[in-house]
Amino acid sequence: MLIRANLLSGRSKYLFGFLLLLFIALIGLAFSMEGSDSYDIARREILLRRVGHEILLQSGDSTSRVLPVKKLASNEYQLSFEKAFSFQPDQLVKTTQGLLSKDPFTKDYIVNVLHCGNSSVVYGYAVSGNKKDDIISCLGRKQPVACYLINIKFQPGATSNAKTGYLLLGSLALLAILAYLILNRPKTQPASAENQPESSPNPSSNTFTLGTIWFDADARKLLAQGNSIELTKTETRVLRIFAMSPNQVIERGRLQKEIWEDEGVIVGRSLDMFISKLRKKLESDPSLRISVIRGKGYKLETEA
Repeated sequence: MLIRANLLSGRSKYLFGFLLLLFIALIGLAFSMEGSDSYDIARREILLRRVGHEILLQSGDSTSRVLPVKKLASNEYQLSFEKAFSFQPDQLVKTTQGLLSKDPFTKDYIVNVLHCGNSSVVYGYAVSGNKKDDIISCLGRKQPVACYLINIKFQPGATSNAKTGYLLLGSLALLAILAYLILNRPKTQPASAENQPESSPNPSSNTFTLGTIWFDADARKLLAQGNSIELTKTETRVLRIFAMSPNQVIERGRLQKEIWEDEGVIVGRSLDMFISKLRKKLESDPSLRISVIRGKGYKLETEA
């Protein structure tokens, strides 16, 4: 349960960290998008002035001015000119399509050519990102010299929609990275059987008092009359089974199974050898004795 809790805690830290990173990235992107709007508008107005310049050149006028671009609405602009001119619808369509294609956020727009005197629509057409939806007619009819205004209306939200798409893609990419890192985070491996402390009915302690001898199973030591006696790993495992059930018969088969089965080999005489070694290491306390219960097993006898 502790390992599981630590694992969940670690994952929570990863999740929190990447969510915080994602939030900061999105905030930064939002501010950069907001700050770039004015740049995009200025760039679009330059393209529109270029459209007016090309129209005058096509009409043979290389000296008169294109007047300042007027912004009629958030998505609509007006081109006006110093002098009257004539235009070919074919060239006007080609010019606007060629120049406005340089604006990555311009896909759909409507162009209306108005007469300055009465604001009547002289010519108009619609361009879409999907060419099948273009509405272009009356090509090949040259318009007479007159005072014209050109209104260009862009689809509302084209710029913000494109940026929102980029923002969404960036967010999904970060979330995908976050999910990958969490799902593929290395799991905590349990300690090997060699290094794990032996199980005990009291999880808070792995020490035992046997008569006048103090037994520390974790340190693999006996403390008897001020002397420290080292134990081997197998001696510790055998004595620990006895210490957990003093004055009770421990079956020989159980001892063999619990001590050697993990190693894949069970040797009967090995148990007798380790019992003999433990008797010698416990002999400093006469009240302790590992006795043989014939036909059954062994018992650690203690008066304490």
